[in-house]
Amino acid sequence: MDFPRFDRVMIHGVREIAVPVARVALFIVFFWFGLLKVMDLSPADPLVAALLAKALPFVPFAPFRIFFGIYEMVIGAAFLVSGMERLAVALLALHMVAAFLPLVVLPELTWQSVLVPTFEGQYIIKNLVIIALALSLAAHLHPLPLARSSKSEIRKKR
Repeated sequence: MDFPRFDRVMIHGVREIAVPVARVALFIVFFWFGLLKVMDLSPADPLVAALLAKALPFVPFAPFRIFFGIYEMVIGAAFLVSGMERLAVALLALHMVAAFLPLVVLPELTWQSVLVPTFEGQYIIKNLVIIALALSLAAHLHPLPLARSSKSEIRKKR
């Protein structure tokens, strides 16, 4: 087998498995990390507690941790279940806003110096990869059909 043929076969194979592998990977990360929060075993708890104390000081941490863990588990499950990807991306968008807040609100925990993140800061910044993967999955979705009135309104605007 020559290299160009091998290359085509490999690319075809990767295209076949890329979306399912991405869905399973996102499921594992979100469900697992969410479950750790629900079980009170998450190493991210101190950072989450500090952010909660700063952003929503009137919310008790223990019930929030459980809610947040379940929220993450729902994100993971939604990525895994066919037809739920739109929900997963919407929930993920809200989650990512909260996930990046410590970089601004808790700089003493997330930055050693300018452009030098702490371990916690690196943990947050790696979420850019999760965002990219979720966008890649969203790019493979088929657009929802337009309502009849919307189609006619679009034609009128042309």
